[in-house]
Amino acid sequence: MPQLSLYVTQEQLLKIENEAHAENMSLSKWVVSKIMERIEPHYPEGWADLFGSVADPAFTRPDQPKLETREAF
Repeated sequence: MPQLSLYVTQEQLLKIENEAHAENMSLSKWVVSKIMERIEPHYPEGWADLFGSVADPAFTRPDQPKLETREAF
């Protein structure tokens, strides 16, 4: 498996260690998860459940123009 070396300050390392520990992850796994979140963004869990959840009656689709009939090719 490829490896990656990072140069961080002691202060940065302490912050990384604290975050990894808080999420019960190894340093390597935590850093990889943060990198992948950045380069492979995704919608938050449950975002699709919000579809149709707006209860405001003013939130409606505007009238659509009629399609014009065009000549065939």
